[in-house]
Amino acid sequence: MVPRLKTLYKEKITQSLRKKFGYKNPMEIPRLEKVVLNMGLGKMSDGGKESKIIEDAVKEISIISGQRPVVTRAKKSIAGFKLREGVPIGCMVTLRGSKMYEFFDRLVNLALPRVRDFRGVSSQGFDGSGNYTLGLREHTIFPEVEYGKVERVKGMNITIVTTAKTDEESKELLKGLGMPFRER
Repeated sequence: MVPRLKTLYKEKITQSLRKKFGYKNPMEIPRLEKVVLNMGLGKMSDGGKESKIIEDAVKEISIISGQRPVVTRAKKSIAGFKLREGVPIGCMVTLRGSKMYEFFDRLVNLALPRVRDFRGVSSQGFDGSGNYTLGLREHTIFPEVEYGKVERVKGMNITIVTTAKTDEESKELLKGLGMPFRER
């Protein structure tokens, strides 16, 4: 079954982007490439003493994404942070294809409206190359996560990588897909 947003992209968004930016080649039209979810636990992981926190994060991010995440480890030791090389400090997952479109649909239509005092996402999350990063303070806004079973509320970063060359093109693509940007 083809995701709803993918058909919307193919049928309507490509035409509007082609009209607005004057693309001649269909391969020039920006599209979603991947969505990366990252949950850095930092101090919560407590230098490897509490592996339960990492296990919970892996379980929760796999429920949210529908895919098993990779546990990220410290690249080098930092004494000031009481951090040793190789200690697990977070987890991340990269979504592509149908899972990416389904996750993006759930993010825009179910999760973001559940954020307290939500007025839209900031337009300042673009990196200059057409990619957008969004930070969430609570992972419990996703309806898949059972709030009663969560021991600690964790934040996460969501990076949306597009093939757009500029931030303006990327913003138009994300607006077309339903991303609610905040009006100044």
